[in-house]
Amino acid sequence: MAEQHTPRSLIVSLYGAYGRGPARDGAPTPVAELIRLLAAVGVDAPAVRSSVSRLKRRGLLLPGRTADGAAGYVLSDEARQLLDDGDRRIYSRTEPKLSEGWVLAVFSVPESERHKRHLLRSRLARLGFGTAAPGVWIAPARLHEETRHTLERLELSPYVDLFRGEHLGYTATAEAVARWWDLASIAKLHEEFLAAHEPVLRAWKVSPGTAEDAYRDYLLALDSWRRLPYADPVLPPELLPGDWPGGRSAEVFAALHERLRDAGEAFVRGDGAGRG
Repeated sequence: MAEQHTPRSLIVSLYGAYGRGPARDGAPTPVAELIRLLAAVGVDAPAVRSSVSRLKRRGLLLPGRTADGAAGYVLSDEARQLLDDGDRRIYSRTEPKLSEGWVLAVFSVPESERHKRHLLRSRLARLGFGTAAPGVWIAPARLHEETRHTLERLELSPYVDLFRGEHLGYTATAEAVARWWDLASIAKLHEEFLAAHEPVLRAWKVSPGTAEDAYRDYLLALDSWRRLPYADPVLPPELLPGDWPGGRSAEVFAALHERLRDAGEAFVRGDGAGRG
């Protein structure tokens, strides 16, 4: 199945990759630059403007003016927090350990506010939580800080209690994990990432491209990859099937990041089309 890269998601990936740091110094990115950079990955100007407007309405982008007076957009504090939390997942190379334990989210929402119950479930799922029992969700303990940030930002914390602990039985933890998460679906996501981006890595090893090529290939890989550490809670290897593809897909993304991210920055700066 072909990958889907929406204009809104690509804009978020662009800001995540190149829209922060000392070089930006909080300066707005001109709309014309967003249009140029998104055109390189096949997004036309009307789609860019429409997606920017949606991100502005959500409070993730704030309007501003560049030093020469051009209209542009800068990340809001909320957006920066989201991207900073995401960095810890997207770029992490730490081997998960079973000894780190688990975080449990136990929630109860009144029937009169059942729409918040749906929001809670969907957000916990997007954070990588599995379902241990009705109203009881579980994830590796390292996700507790990001979970707290998310629940507080969405004003859902009054409905939730968070606990940390270890699994004591009675089912073997590896068997329980297979109930808490749909491992087959997660494995398929990794396989789809590998099918789309492992050939790209092989091609770069044989024949490096231009800065624009590096930017395009990296942004598309990042846009695909950044969803995976949320769908996949990244469990300790001893809890996963022996043929688990997650390690290989993480290695492919890490190699693409190392090879292409900085090479693509020359295109973002408008420095020409040098070799990657």
